[in-house]
Amino acid sequence: MQGTEAVRVALDAMGGDRGSEVNVEGAVSAARDFGAAVTLVGIEEELQRHLRQHDTRGLPLTIRHAPEVVEMGESPSTALRRKKQSSIRIGIELVKRGEADAFVSAGNTGAVMATAMVVLGPLPGVERPAIAVVVPTLTGHAVLLDAGANAECKARHLVQFAIMGTIFARDILGLPRPRVGLLSIGEEESKGNELTREAFKELEEEASLNFLGNVEGRDVFSGTFDVIVCDGFTGNVALKISESVLDTMLHLLREEFGQDLRGKAGSLLLMPAFRRFKKRVDPSEYGGAPLLGVNGVCFIGHGRSTGKAIKNAIRAAGECVGSKVIQHIREGIALG
Repeated sequence: MQGTEAVRVALDAMGGDRGSEVNVEGAVSAARDFGAAVTLVGIEEELQRHLRQHDTRGLPLTIRHAPEVVEMGESPSTALRRKKQSSIRIGIELVKRGEADAFVSAGNTGAVMATAMVVLGPLPGVERPAIAVVVPTLTGHAVLLDAGANAECKARHLVQFAIMGTIFARDILGLPRPRVGLLSIGEEESKGNELTREAFKELEEEASLNFLGNVEGRDVFSGTFDVIVCDGFTGNVALKISESVLDTMLHLLREEFGQDLRGKAGSLLLMPAFRRFKKRVDPSEYGGAPLLGVNGVCFIGHGRSTGKAIKNAIRAAGECVGSKVIQHIREGIALG
């Protein structure tokens, strides 16, 4: 993990469906395995109780009390106005004041985005932030954005997403000249709706991008493209369908393995390969998705995040800090 020893991460310890216990578990693991200095932001008494369940001697863990919690189903605008002492707000303010290098939350996505935009503000020249999700492909990984920050977009927003995604893929995935594609319903330039047709033309004209054309849904995971751009509505639907297909496939495989003695015997032989496959496609291996375009490193985890996912989100946030992704995006947008 690049820059791990120096990274200071503010963790929304109250966020997610699984509660604060899982966040504490992930923070302890990240501090132990990566050397990350984690500030647990949340209700102090509750966090202290969970910390006592772990051996934390010598680990760089601290607690910042935040008396309010933004619930998963709460309106982002209401939370922003009325809960100024929430774990989300206080955690992001730590980044704003320079007391933390990055913020991580598996809590209310809308509240995290709204608070980050208000407290950190957008990077100069960025009109809309985007959630960038790393997805597995046949050849490695690709970045899909926007995965849910903006339900409606204009063509110029997709161009900015492409620039930010290209920089992220270069800095974090190590791709020298990422191949950019526009998610649409056909390969031809004329296919798609008004947004994709206009965006195609603007992406072609952006000299800083290695734009290869349209991406059909069947090619998202092929490895042909490294950065896939779309509006947040389309990206979120595509991502959720992909997660559902994976969960269903794994469930059906387990069912088949348990059908009879032959299946059970076969499962023992296939188990090592099955574990390797699951690791390649498991979202918790990456942990979270960066909110690109705000003036600070901000990672959003899945609401169902496990301790392993929280740990890896902290690692990924540290990599963004060490690679200076925010600085490079600022420079890239200025040139774009």
